[in-house]
Amino acid sequence: MKPIVRSGAAARAGALLILLGPLVSWVAEFITAAAWQNPPYSPLYNWVSHLGLTGPPQTAFGQAANSPLGAVMDTGWVIYGSLLIIGAFLVFDPRKGTRPIIIMILAVLAGVGVSLVGIFQGSNANVDNGLIAFHTVGAQGVMLAGNIMAIAVGTGGTRIGLTKGRSLASTALGTAGLIAFPLFMTDVFTGWMWNIGLFERAVIYPIMIGHALLGSSVAAAQRHRATHPPAPLTARVES
Repeated sequence: MKPIVRSGAAARAGALLILLGPLVSWVAEFITAAAWQNPPYSPLYNWVSHLGLTGPPQTAFGQAANSPLGAVMDTGWVIYGSLLIIGAFLVFDPRKGTRPIIIMILAVLAGVGVSLVGIFQGSNANVDNGLIAFHTVGAQGVMLAGNIMAIAVGTGGTRIGLTKGRSLASTALGTAGLIAFPLFMTDVFTGWMWNIGLFERAVIYPIMIGHALLGSSVAAAQRHRATHPPAPLTARVES
């Protein structure tokens, strides 16, 4: 089957950008969570987005929030979203059919979504002024678009450069994230709020792992293509 990705330096750069995005976000999350004390941040209990709350400690969405390095997390999310969008446009070739176009659209939706989460915090101030709508739309947008993108990448993995195992893994990750999404929303809207951080990460982390798989796979495939170019047509005919 014909590949749906570009070739050359642009594709290699795009693959590295897609890979770098979730890594930047994870590093920012680790640094920000480590700075959250009194009480220490709990990845199972606390909201993920509360890591991005700047300013004095506050109680938002039923939880006490105290993130002295909230700007680090917000910056990480915006960088992640930007790298994903740029990387997808460098990697995928929309001239190769419907699938690359769909993946690029999903990448834009996911990238804009995670960037909105970083730009518009889930704070009490934004609840009062109405800007929380951008945060909510961004969060739910990346959760849905990101997991659907993982499935679209996985089911077309052979045309992208993923091995069979990685294609299955990407599809499974996206499916798991979509299954976790309604569970997370139920946990929120019923007011149960049990281990909200656990459910939230069950939706988000499959997306991030999927992007890491995509970026690393395309980078490896492009590197192999560069070091093992196909034989000239005349040579293949003679053989």
